[in-house]
Amino acid sequence: MTRAAVLGTGSWGTAFAATMADAGTDVTMWARRAVLAAQINAGSNDDYLPGIALPQGIRASCDVAEVLDGAHIVVLAVPSQSLRQNLGAWADLLPAEAAVVSLMKGIELGTTKRMSEVIAEVGRVEPKRIVVVSGPNLAREIAERHPAASVAACGDEATAELVAAACVTPWFRPYTNDDVVGVELGGAVKNVVALAVGMAEGMGMGDNTKASLITRGLAETARLGASLGAEPATLMGLAGVGDLIATCMSPLSRNRTFGVNLGRGMSVAEVVAATSQTAEGVKSCESILQLARDHGVDMPIVAAVVAVVRQEVTPHDMVGALMGRTRKSEGG
Repeated sequence: MTRAAVLGTGSWGTAFAATMADAGTDVTMWARRAVLAAQINAGSNDDYLPGIALPQGIRASCDVAEVLDGAHIVVLAVPSQSLRQNLGAWADLLPAEAAVVSLMKGIELGTTKRMSEVIAEVGRVEPKRIVVVSGPNLAREIAERHPAASVAACGDEATAELVAAACVTPWFRPYTNDDVVGVELGGAVKNVVALAVGMAEGMGMGDNTKASLITRGLAETARLGASLGAEPATLMGLAGVGDLIATCMSPLSRNRTFGVNLGRGMSVAEVVAATSQTAEGVKSCESILQLARDHGVDMPIVAAVVAVVRQEVTPHDMVGALMGRTRKSEGG
């Protein structure tokens, strides 16, 4: 039986752990807090997925060495901006031959590295063992076993297949892909676009506004992807447009919900104080904008979101600035 260690007990890490358990994988989770480990061992994670019964057989522990011992697959499910610090403490404990899976959707502040690059550097993991899982995968729907698809991306096909086989169920269909760059960029940038769409929703704007932001946000993602060597088809697939639609349109999306609150007049600090979960786009928008500027890529929606997060402009000002830009060809 394949053994998986899941490091992190947030909503997506828990939902993915449950999916692997449903697929017949032996799953052990690492929890930072003993009370949460006990809760998971009793069959639930009410802190992050209230009302969801976890599959039998999932275990949890606060001892990371115990969780990692003998794992064939290590799943990293911590906030993207905390990965470097966490992985620095875990690197020596990672099983030498294990596949290392990233569930994180962000770009590191300061370095502008993708999560797979941080894993390779800090965890000393060869790229052929790093798999990125991404797609239209809202955690609660996955935990409730609604049919969904995802992408397991790795430069090594056998490693991607190992991870896909460990999480395939009648309601969760993982595809494989070798375009790690495209899958990671799609997952990171869509969070920032979702903030913009949420702001439009919070200001009472309609579906035309939101569809325009989604479409032009995809164009920005495609431009950045092209500059970094991503395959165009990847961003038109599950990890690109699929994830973008789900994150921008669903009330289950943390980034969209964060944007809605900004559009209703709350400050970033007020929204952070009122919520308990991470909205990755708020942290990663700065690093994505820096990555774009480093490669000479124009990303006006990302730049506008950064300005709102910095409190340099209001969401209403953001809309005016985007609508007042010089007209050009759609393909430009």
